[in-house]
Amino acid sequence: MSVSSHRLLAIARLGAATLPALAMTIPDQASAQTTLPGIVVNAPSPIVHRARPSRTKPTHTVRRGRTTPPSTARQTEEAAAAPPASPPADLPGTLPIVTDQFATVTVVPNDEIRRSGAATLGDLLNNKPGITGSSFAPGASSRPIIRGLDVNRVGIVENGIGSNGASDLGEDHFVPIDPLSTNQVEVIRGPATLRYGSTAIGGVVSASNNRIPETTPCAPPLTTQTYGYDVKAPQLPPSSGCVSVETRGAVSSVDQGREGGVLLDAGGNNVAIHADAFARRTDDYAIPGGVQKNSSTDSNGGSVGGSYLFDGGFIGAAITQNNSLYHIPGHEGEEVGTRIDAHQTKFTAKGEYRPDAAAVDAIRFWVGATDYRHNELGLADAADPASDGVRQTFTNKEQEGRMEVQLAPFDLRFAALTTAIGVQASHQELTAPSPDDPLGPLNGLWDPNSNAKLAGYVFNEFKFSETTKAQVAGRIEHVNLSGSTPSVIPELFDLTTDPGAIGAAMPRALNFTPASASVGLIQDLPWNLVASLTGQYVQRAPKPAELFSRGAHDATETFDIGNPNLGIETAKSIEAGLRRAAGPLRFELTGYYTRFNGFIYRRLTGNTCEETTCAAGPGLELNQAVYSQTDAVFRGGEFQFQYDVLPAWAGLFGIEGQYDIVRATFTDGSNVPRIPPQRLGGGVYYHDANWLARINLLHAFAQNDVSGVETPTPGYNRLRAEVSYTTTLSKNDWWGAQKVTVGLVGDNLLNEQIRNAVAYNKDEVLLPGLNVRLFANVKY
Repeated sequence: MSVSSHRLLAIARLGAATLPALAMTIPDQASAQTTLPGIVVNAPSPIVHRARPSRTKPTHTVRRGRTTPPSTARQTEEAAAAPPASPPADLPGTLPIVTDQFATVTVVPNDEIRRSGAATLGDLLNNKPGITGSSFAPGASSRPIIRGLDVNRVGIVENGIGSNGASDLGEDHFVPIDPLSTNQVEVIRGPATLRYGSTAIGGVVSASNNRIPETTPCAPPLTTQTYGYDVKAPQLPPSSGCVSVETRGAVSSVDQGREGGVLLDAGGNNVAIHADAFARRTDDYAIPGGVQKNSSTDSNGGSVGGSYLFDGGFIGAAITQNNSLYHIPGHEGEEVGTRIDAHQTKFTAKGEYRPDAAAVDAIRFWVGATDYRHNELGLADAADPASDGVRQTFTNKEQEGRMEVQLAPFDLRFAALTTAIGVQASHQELTAPSPDDPLGPLNGLWDPNSNAKLAGYVFNEFKFSETTKAQVAGRIEHVNLSGSTPSVIPELFDLTTDPGAIGAAMPRALNFTPASASVGLIQDLPWNLVASLTGQYVQRAPKPAELFSRGAHDATETFDIGNPNLGIETAKSIEAGLRRAAGPLRFELTGYYTRFNGFIYRRLTGNTCEETTCAAGPGLELNQAVYSQTDAVFRGGEFQFQYDVLPAWAGLFGIEGQYDIVRATFTDGSNVPRIPPQRLGGGVYYHDANWLARINLLHAFAQNDVSGVETPTPGYNRLRAEVSYTTTLSKNDWWGAQKVTVGLVGDNLLNEQIRNAVAYNKDEVLLPGLNVRLFANVKY
């Protein structure tokens, strides 16, 4: 199937130009035909707006000679606390558009995760505008890439605590968060990312679930309105208690995949508990004309947690286990049977207290401790099956904590000011030993090293009116890193002929103090339009792998050379957006520009290496990668829309589309490596209270803007179709099923050869071919 690139680009540009105009021509009365979901976003800002409790004392403002009478204050609070009109029932497949955040927030709700069937966060988000996945091992290790930025510039958190695996240390490493146990995923960009750290200029991927309950499974629907999202304010449970159970399962044809999960929530007497378990197994997946060898997976995990709920807050904790055994496809992986056996044990705790105080609205905390380990297995000699064993081991012992205090709103006369102050600290110890040549100068990749961070941040939100709001935020952190590197590693060497070519190991103790700031503005416009403008100045310290790497990384087929002389990387960014979430036409249009000073990247030199040798040009098995630093510019845009064309049967028939582009160059005009291609897509859908039917085509253009040692990537067309049915059953007994969803999803229905332009192994590994997936989700 062929599509004209010029015609597709013309359609995309026309759509971007005409959507706002089209929104103006559609009367708001048409919105009565549209059933919109309530968008509950959990992670963006530390500032949460809620109705404050009544107090008998007067409420003072900064206005001279004036105090708000207590009776007036109570009337105002009671009006604010009154529940809003009940929203209409959700229609499955409705595009979530978040209009009250200061930058783009991409939301993947629970029902979409269930329909997707993605086994990794990268696969789940791969087709969202501005987002793709690294897909080094499709279905096993695929980390999200946002606007061309990955690993050290994209944060990944679960329930507010970092994923804390090793996925940022190698593209072959899995992210220890499984969509089977996830209820919602959000991708946060802009000022709110400063809440999570300076290493998230690209964005933060936030996964949330109920492993630490914040309410009981039988709590009534929340009516508390917040800024940007509904807060799950704890509800005191009835003394009789209640239980909720959910099962999730699916089978897929492309890899003979089988997956299943069960989730249990119970509550009573001020206590809520949660338990879940999941498992997934796949064979080598099919590709056009054959099978992608060495691509099977086997993963499982579970969690147990509980919370104590009280008037004004909650406190809870959970223990989580993630296990994954997966193979690494590619020529080298097939030859020696490369596979990774990974295990993570994680303890997390969090809580919130909302005192009945005049100055403080809420105090929140998050704590996490992780013990992560994976072995990279394979044959030392491809011709000797007895040589199978551990080739390298990665470990990460990490502790993290964050506390926030949100102050009560303060009247500045020209605006209502709400402030949130936070502190964050973390400590990490990394090792990567190898049994091969244990005394050699290049053993261990960057083994061992440690780092510690201490940071403070502040968010100030100014509400000038009901239609105009601004946010000013800042963060400063101090980073200590310690490790060792050889005194010198030349780009070309041969230790067999010159054992002294690599210098002696030298201890390194490095310190950095990056500082960041951001400002954002939201303005409501006529026709239900909302405009936003943000600016950021973000600094980040180099990561351990960028500083201390020294040797072969077999799974990625690279020979990494770190640079202990790297300095702080600085990014200056501006983003403008226009959104509409109400009515039959819903859309989001965003443009951005980012300039990096001292951009740190993995530069493929064109040399190739073996364990103890690096030579000029091709010929050896590993590509030499040197961490380098230079200036770069990223610019691009994204848009997506959904339009309910007309009522049909019991629901709505509509059309949808999307487009995204990112262009990244160094200041000398050369291309930044591994940048996603332009993509344009669209389709038609029908949905009502029970049914969702959709067919969608996504076209990725050829990526020819490549760095000097990369190869161009051909374009592709990805056709996807799905149909699902959801019904709510009457609960006839204590354990009866309440809601059932079943569906059938077809992906890559054209069975195209799809290569991911951002994958290191794109020339050796195809993404899965035609796939049909059957899934079922039952809630009791």
